[in-house]
Amino acid sequence: MHLTSLAVTDFRNITGTTIEPDPAGTTVITGLNGAGKTSLLEAIAYLATLQSFRGSPREAMVRRGAERAILRAQTDVDGRTVAIEAEVSASGRGRTMVNRQVAHRRSDLVQALRTTVFSPEDIVTVRGGPAERRAFLDRVLAVVDAKAARAAEDVEKVLRQRTALLRSAGRRLDGEGERTLDVWDDRLDLAGTALVEAREALVLQLTPLAAAHYGRLAGTPVAVTLGYRRSWDGRLLNALAGGRARDLERGMTLVGPHRDELEVTLGALPSRTHASQGEQRSLALALQLAAHQLATERLGSAPVLLLDDVFSELDPLRARALLAGLPPGQTLLTTALSAPPEVTASRVYAMEAGGRTVPVDGGSAA
Repeated sequence: MHLTSLAVTDFRNITGTTIEPDPAGTTVITGLNGAGKTSLLEAIAYLATLQSFRGSPREAMVRRGAERAILRAQTDVDGRTVAIEAEVSASGRGRTMVNRQVAHRRSDLVQALRTTVFSPEDIVTVRGGPAERRAFLDRVLAVVDAKAARAAEDVEKVLRQRTALLRSAGRRLDGEGERTLDVWDDRLDLAGTALVEAREALVLQLTPLAAAHYGRLAGTPVAVTLGYRRSWDGRLLNALAGGRARDLERGMTLVGPHRDELEVTLGALPSRTHASQGEQRSLALALQLAAHQLATERLGSAPVLLLDDVFSELDPLRARALLAGLPPGQTLLTTALSAPPEVTASRVYAMEAGGRTVPVDGGSAA
């Protein structure tokens, strides 16, 4: 699977541009800070996940003054051309289509485009709160496990409905409200248990890979462990029933997959509080490398790799270690400076004012 073309209109600060990345090599996108390089990679990732890897709401992705952004891409999936088109609305719901068929769920896109994103903001996976680490796991599952991805979407929907009911009840449910809450609890038990079991299995698979990659990045072996901690004991349905009074009091669901934690330790100490910034950055990279390796092994080919200005944050040793840990495949790399000498650019685009991309002759990333 690879991206063959991308057209972007009114997305972020990009008025309109098109690119045709190299199918199997590295495409480098250069330009000054603020030119729109990150936005271009964000558009690609959005077509794969219907989410911003920067955590932005959809209205923030529409260029100021425009009503909607339009993203169009063609991918090659085992020799078959797949067309993806997304409309991102500034004021309402957008629409995404795959081969002119509406994609109702994020999981509908997994067979059309898969991506792995590396960016300087990845450090929040280690430094941030539990929600950042849960989101990391779910992003990986969206690529490698379609069933788990659907469970994650179901959990999101059920939690929205359950929360709305709890808040509207005013701390007191009538008979109809009790029955409706029972229905949401049953659905959350089913989808939530499936999601958490998939997360736990994923953590077991990622742990040795992350430890190996961290050792390469750090230049020395260090114990890295990942542990998944549920927010409840026993069956989720029973935990929801036992906590119903508290949920009504607070107007929110206090146990479930949205309250779990991925614990990451480095040298037997919590990495969030005891690791240095350099160690946290290396650990965040190791987690992403582990996820990319697992996806490549599980799927038989590497997802499209998006490297957003990551080398500006790395010393030469870690930059070389990062590149050495990547499997062959299509890569799009943005940089405001010269890329590391180990990067061989198959195609180069310069990004100018207004987000317009211009091909650069010579294939040099300098």
